[in-house]
Formats: sequence, C-alpha cells, structure tokens
Amino acid sequence: MSIQTVNPFTNKTEKSFDEMTEKELETSVAKSQVAFSDWKKTSYKQRADLLHKVASLMRARKKSLAKTITLEMGKLIAQSEGEIDLSADIFDYYAENGEKFLADKVLNPELGEALIRNSPVGILLGVMPWNFPFYQVARFAAPNIMAGNTILLKHASIVPQCAVALEALFEEAKAPKGIYTNLFISGKRATALIADKRIKGVSLTGSEGAGASVAAEAGKNLKKVVLELGGNDVFIILEDADMEKTVEWAVVGRMNNNGQCCIASKRFIAVEAIADEFLEKFKEKLSKIIVGDPMDPATELGPLSSEEAAVHLEDQVKRSVSKGAKVLLGGKRSDRAGAFMEPTILSGLKPGIPAYHEELFGPVASFYIVKDEQAAIDLANDSDFGLGASVFTQDIKRGKKIADQIDTGMVFINHPTWTQADLPFGGTKTSGFGRELSELGIHEFVNKKLIRVSGLNDPF
Repeated sequence: MSIQTVNPFTNKTEKSFDEMTEKELETSVAKSQVAFSDWKKTSYKQRADLLHKVASLMRARKKSLAKTITLEMGKLIAQSEGEIDLSADIFDYYAENGEKFLADKVLNPELGEALIRNSPVGILLGVMPWNFPFYQVARFAAPNIMAGNTILLKHASIVPQCAVALEALFEEAKAPKGIYTNLFISGKRATALIADKRIKGVSLTGSEGAGASVAAEAGKNLKKVVLELGGNDVFIILEDADMEKTVEWAVVGRMNNNGQCCIASKRFIAVEAIADEFLEKFKEKLSKIIVGDPMDPATELGPLSSEEAAVHLEDQVKRSVSKGAKVLLGGKRSDRAGAFMEPTILSGLKPGIPAYHEELFGPVASFYIVKDEQAAIDLANDSDFGLGASVFTQDIKRGKKIADQIDTGMVFINHPTWTQADLPFGGTKTSGFGRELSELGIHEFVNKKLIRVSGLNDPF
C-alpha cells in the first residue's frame, strides 16, 4: 500500500511512510489492551485533563498543523486553521461535559432500586478519511477516550503526516501509552482487524463501499459499528428566501473545503418563481471565484485532494453530459498544474444520469427547477443518501414543516448543513447510522449497565 504525502497543488510526492509489519500491529493492539485495563479505572477528571491538554497543544501548534493539512489534501489555509480550532473545541467540549453526559441514570422500578451506569467497552478501531484529517478524528477519539475506551486509528493513506501529528499530540500531552495509537495499515488490513476479539467496536467515516465492507465484518463478529458515509445534500430555495444571503450561503455550502464535504450542498433545488434569479446570481459568484495556491490567503478554491479525485470527478461530469446533462458553467479540469477542477454547474438532470444519483465530491453543483414546495420535497427525498439538507425561507414555521418531511439525519433552515461540537451529526439510508458529537456521540460505545437493588423478600 502507498502511504505518502502527495501535494495536490503540485502533484509532487513530498514524503513516504512504511506500512506496519504484522508484529508491529500486534504490539500496538496489545499495548492498547493493557492501556484500557488501567484507563477504564481512571476518574473523569483525569480523562478530562488529558483532553484539555490535547486541545491546548492543538491551539498552540495551529499554524504548523494547518500547513500540514493544506500540504497533504489541499484545503485552503484559513479553513485548515479553522479545522484545528474546531477540533480543539471538540476535545474541550467532551472534557467539560463528558462526566455529566455519562452520569448514572436513576430509574424508578415498581420494586427496589435501579440505575443505568455507563461503562467503557474496550479498544475501538477508527477508520477515518482525508477531507477533515483532524476534525474527523477528534469527533471519534474525544468522546470515547473520555468514556474510558482506548483508540486505534487507521487514517487515510494520503494524510500520513496528519496521522503522525495527531499521535504526537497525545504523546506530548503525556497520555499513557496505548490510549491513542496510529496504525499505518491498509484498509483491507483494518477490516481484517475487526475480527480480533480485543477490538470491541469500530467507527468509519468514508465511502459506501468501505462502509459496507466494515459493517459486514463487524456484523460477522458481532461488533458495534458507527458509519458516516456519503451525502447528496439538498439546498432548497423557496420563493420567499432572502436572495442575497441565500446565494452567499449557496457558494459557501458548495465550495467549502474545495467542495469535498460529505455535508456539502450538492443539489440546488429552486422553485420556479425565483429559479432564474438564483441561478443568475449563483453562476456569477462561482464564475468569479479565485482559484489557486491553497497556502495563499487570497485563494478561494484550491485543488481536490488528489489527482485521482480530480480524474474521477471529471469523469462523473463527462458521463453525465453524455447522458443528457447540460453544463451551465465550467465542466472541465482547470488549465493549470495540480488536481484542479473548474467551478461547475450542471442542469437537466434526470433519473439515469450519473450526477442525479452519485455524490459529486468537488466544486460541481447540480441545479434543479421545480414547480412548488411539494415538488422540492419529493425531489429532495429521491436519493439513496440521507445525510443533511438545507431549506431557505423567511417563514421559519414553514421551514420546520418542510424539515419534518425530508428524509435526512440533519436539516438546517437558512444555513448549509454544518457541524459543531454540541450538535449531533449523522445520517440515514445509505449515508450511514449512529451519531457523533453532542451528548449522543459519547453514548455510542458504552455499556449501559443496569444495576438493580432488591429486597431479600421481594417477589420473584
């Protein structure tokens, strides 16, 4: 397997790493198991102190960590710095709230006394993607370490320096050996590792294919799994939307992280009354985006994460056009070195056209015109994905009513689908299952143990 940093701005290889041997992998798992035997007995304060230290170190190293993100996967440097801030916030959030979230829940049975106690389950395996190399790890590692579990982390092979940096943060924070361990292994070996009896659960953020493979192995071995997979989020524009603000958010929703977000706004659905106005303004803004070096603060759109990703996205556009899609803007690779794709708008999409069904992971927007609100809802739900959605209207009551009818894990009104520490994150349908972040995120991998006290003379 190739584990290396290839700068997508230049497509030049910067650094390579060796995959772990079987002996090294076994040593890592064994250390994690030993660490769990002690970590599960620590107080919430001890765990919180560690998470706070990791957060503090992240903020202190923000500039250098952000540059590593941008070097490896092309994120705009300001957004990389924002990712470090968000990741640190997540560590602090669980340090500050974990004990409260995991407090005993007292029950009121008909006889005797009873409570639910949350206990850690053991070693957890995380399989994480490249598009948010610190944030994705933070939202998995922080709550589970706070709960008393230990972490084995298989990161995406194109962000190895981010993977090393994350492990180094825990080492510098003086985490006991084995609490957080980076694994330089292939996806195939990570899936096989699920069968190890010492592994008690697995969380994956990635593609549908990877999710299906991990879920199958987890099911075969009776392991709990959380999956956050792809998305094809809708961005619905109703006739009473504040057009200027809506268009601004449309650009952010589609182009954030160079268009490579699971929760990016991908399908723009406008009702007839305002469709032409929205399209004109949206197209104008996208056509003026500054494309260039992601390290340059003036750049508004950088490269995709890899040449492979750019080739794949261009192929999706070409296949869609061959089936009848129309290109309203862009549609090609940018005429420059690096893994770049032009800001693109596709229209005329119908069932059977690839872009109607597939997730477009990059700066390509799909545009639809519908007759009315109900048609927008119907089109929104005509997808195998169910991650997030956005509804733009000045009538909040109406927006909430529409949100109730959209089949996704998250619906945002007057904002693109977004994330923060205290909001639950996750989807439905082929976008996966389980929840991360907020109080829900810390309850995925704990044993909810019932403790019952009965009187000796209570009836059987």
